[in-house]
Amino acid sequence: MPSLSALPALAAGHGRAVLLDADGVISILKPGSIARQVGACIPLCIHAPATLKRLGNPVIQLLDLLELFAFVHPAQSLAPTAAGFARALELPVPHSLESAAQALPEMAELLLTRLAAGKSIVANRDAPGLAARMGAAGWLWAPYVLAALDQPAARPDGMAMRLWKRLPKWEETAPRPPPSSFAVAPAEARARLATLLGPAAEQRHAQANFCSAATAAFAPRESEGNPQVVLAEAGTGTGKTMGYLAPASVWAERNKGAVWISTYTRHLQRQIEQEAQRLPPSTSVVLRKGRENYLCLLNFEDAMAAETRAIPLGLIARWAAVSADGDLFGGDLPGWFAELYGQPILAQIADRRGECIHAACPHFSTCVIERVIRDARQADLVIANHALVMAQAVWGGLDDDSVPTRYVFDEGHHIFDAADSAFSTELSGSAMAELRRWLLGAEGTRSRARGLAKRLEDIAATDEAIHQSIQQTSKLAKALPAPMFSVRLDPELASDNNPAEDLLRALRAQARARATGPDLSSPSSFECDLHPLNEAVIPAARKLALAMEQLRAPLVALRERMQERLETEPDLEEAMRQRLESTARSLKRRAIDPLSAWKCILDGLESEPAPGERPARVEFLRLDREAGTDNDIALLSHLLDPTQAFIQSIATPAHGLLITSATLRDGANLEEAWDNAESRTGAAHLATPAIRAAFESPFNYAERTRVVLISDVNTQDIGQLAGAYKALFEAAGGGGLGLFTAISRLRAVHAKIAAPLEEKNIPLYAQHVDAMDNATLIDIFRAEEHSCLLGTDAMRDGVDIPGNSLRLVVFERTPWPRPDILHRTRRTHLSHGAPKTYDDAIVRLRLRQAFGRLIRRVDDKGVFVLLDRQLPSRLLTAFPEQAPIIKSSLSEAVTGIGRFLKEEL
Repeated sequence: MPSLSALPALAAGHGRAVLLDADGVISILKPGSIARQVGACIPLCIHAPATLKRLGNPVIQLLDLLELFAFVHPAQSLAPTAAGFARALELPVPHSLESAAQALPEMAELLLTRLAAGKSIVANRDAPGLAARMGAAGWLWAPYVLAALDQPAARPDGMAMRLWKRLPKWEETAPRPPPSSFAVAPAEARARLATLLGPAAEQRHAQANFCSAATAAFAPRESEGNPQVVLAEAGTGTGKTMGYLAPASVWAERNKGAVWISTYTRHLQRQIEQEAQRLPPSTSVVLRKGRENYLCLLNFEDAMAAETRAIPLGLIARWAAVSADGDLFGGDLPGWFAELYGQPILAQIADRRGECIHAACPHFSTCVIERVIRDARQADLVIANHALVMAQAVWGGLDDDSVPTRYVFDEGHHIFDAADSAFSTELSGSAMAELRRWLLGAEGTRSRARGLAKRLEDIAATDEAIHQSIQQTSKLAKALPAPMFSVRLDPELASDNNPAEDLLRALRAQARARATGPDLSSPSSFECDLHPLNEAVIPAARKLALAMEQLRAPLVALRERMQERLETEPDLEEAMRQRLESTARSLKRRAIDPLSAWKCILDGLESEPAPGERPARVEFLRLDREAGTDNDIALLSHLLDPTQAFIQSIATPAHGLLITSATLRDGANLEEAWDNAESRTGAAHLATPAIRAAFESPFNYAERTRVVLISDVNTQDIGQLAGAYKALFEAAGGGGLGLFTAISRLRAVHAKIAAPLEEKNIPLYAQHVDAMDNATLIDIFRAEEHSCLLGTDAMRDGVDIPGNSLRLVVFERTPWPRPDILHRTRRTHLSHGAPKTYDDAIVRLRLRQAFGRLIRRVDDKGVFVLLDRQLPSRLLTAFPEQAPIIKSSLSEAVTGIGRFLKEEL
């Protein structure tokens, strides 16, 4: 095996980096001369993109231990730092850059030793040929890996890349009969909960009571259109996940049906999946996402044609062979994989919306997506996300016509936002151009995208009606924006007889005419009102509406012909039947429905609303810009109250729903608090009132938390703001999460405090600064107890870190809602005449959610700090009543926080 001891190692922090040479001598790397100091050698490192960015992106080669880890331990992850590696490999944790650099060779040696020990196992049967192929493409680890496998002269072999020959085939099963409707008694649910928790579990009365209350959502529906709905607020620490898994699993077992459990993010889906591992083995649980999250074997095969991708695709092949479900985004493929090779590589090999050719695919029988679909059809519990569940409702089913009858909506406070996204419409250049690409395929580009004619080529060859519809569609689709439409947005350009681009130019002209000086001088996107319309918009909209109606006609005819064949040709082979069914669904979802929605918007433009009139939909323009250059214009249409659509499409057809969260209620009194909860979740639109239930958090906030309001920091001064963050993070000894309302301010603070904190052995990581995605940053923050993390306010939902790794949350400003057109209209018409109260409720929800990150277990301890000295006192009800609220100067806060966190209770 080539000697790793002869290799240098490099560790980089903020403003400081060290190099361990082959003789074991450590030197400090100087900015501006790093390439010269490193020379021709190739140092070991962890996370090459992040390392290079911290070094100022010098032109040097690095040997990244993450690549070796991904090869040796596919479908496993770790925090991509020296400390994360040390913990994963059970080595001493380095506490300085010097000790980190010294540890890298030992870590590499240990990984190679593990690979050598497993060289004879089945999973490594094709590893030598795969490593050799990756080596031929320039993989620097190849000689070390081949030596560990005892095959240094192995020849490149692509067999391990041919996943369709290695993955197991799925099998069809009979459709599941409709479920019965037997109730779950509270005593039964409590008994299941006790079994799941085990005899040694801590007794939590609130959890047992929540479990009992949840059973009402599983009672039989008594009349059509009146589901059994339970609205349950369960304070942080109640244990609501196990509290609803218990009755859900009993109902699924008894009634032989599925319960769909929905949460807001993919990360939270995985958390619920982990909790569900306590369920009996007989309870089948499947995590379900949209098709675009999964590996497509046909796209993977296409990508293999480029030798330049052999290295990342080789590691994907290693991963896919052992992956639980082929989920590329948020599954068992490490989040840092895309950071090493770029997000486009994953987008290229994932399924693309509406492009699957289903049974015509040569890899259909081993398709990981089809396997997940079939597993979900037979599952007792399906763990999904709000976006997917709402899409399922809109479409009347995901992959067939079946729709669940029982739901649990966790993180129910996000229903309003999720419904807003699901039931909104965007008429933009990029959306229309994407439909054109789906219909016509690649036009004069190197993309391998297949158009409708190519995907249905074999069917059209034997069906003249289908052939004619495809021909008409291909001709009429050219009314949509052509490739590179953004360079033709300038109204001064002569018309090219493209009705979509004509409208885009007219809308862009209106948006720029209505913009303010700061809007036009800003490098980023801005919004403006749609009405009143410029004179040029209406004729352009009429022309495009007609073109869309003409395009829609052959698409409808094509779909109807496929449905006709399904009805009139009983001898169709099963593969062809599945393909026609899936293509008919794709045509409706991917083309017919969007065209109908866009035409509806265009037809409605001539009906200008009266000033102050309550609209059913809120419509406005957004000019998308990048670095000050206009690259798209969007006409956006949102429902004023999207929860009405949620109730109509999901709740009303269902038999039972449990909507739960730690933060549902907000109001001056109990009745107002529940009314607000019902408004945000849509329960106010139910024909029969929902059952209300609330359970307090079991945590002792009086002893375990402090809320500190700092009165003497001018947050408009970046110097003062940065100084406050630095002092607070040092007082806590790390473990701090800093939340910002603006990315520019986050970056400015990071630039000032990263290096000084690192000198105190407090590593600082930051969203929008480090070359890492949010999931990786949170993994590092969780693993490194004395690190700190900066992120935008939106990051708070993804942070679920029990223990000492999170002991301080610092909010830079009061998180007021963004004063955009959509919020302006909603606060006017949904606030019952109290727009300030509407704003306050949003702020309190955000503060409550952020505070809830602090205490996740009974022995956690933490401090919440708000630096905004202008915080109105009426917002302080966001915090638990028992939590002490302290107003102080920064110096007093620093002293008090340090003392409080060190106290033993």
